[in-house]
Amino acid sequence: MTEKDRYGEKLRDKERADEDRYFAEKDRSALEKIRAQQTSEQESAIRDLAKGRCPKCGDRLSAIDIDAVTIDKCGSCNGIWLEDGELEVLAKPEKEGWLGSFFRRALTTTR
Repeated sequence: MTEKDRYGEKLRDKERADEDRYFAEKDRSALEKIRAQQTSEQESAIRDLAKGRCPKCGDRLSAIDIDAVTIDKCGSCNGIWLEDGELEVLAKPEKEGWLGSFFRRALTTTR
């Protein structure tokens, strides 16, 4: 084997190695994109499954109307969940205090 052939073979080996590295990086990048998409889809599916469920125990929430506000109440753990702005509407000034009135109304509407 001549020196020229030996260097030519080494050059081809290097080119193959560079090519293998290039395609390995492309594969790695494609796999990362696929994993990120799957993670996003799984999180979306989990959010869809959790809608309308109690954050504490996972049971279904039921809607209760108090004044002009519809709140969510869990039948299992009796948790009450308010959305943005609902507490302010319920907290309007009253004679007995907003908290006492709120719980009095919440307890009387479920029985």
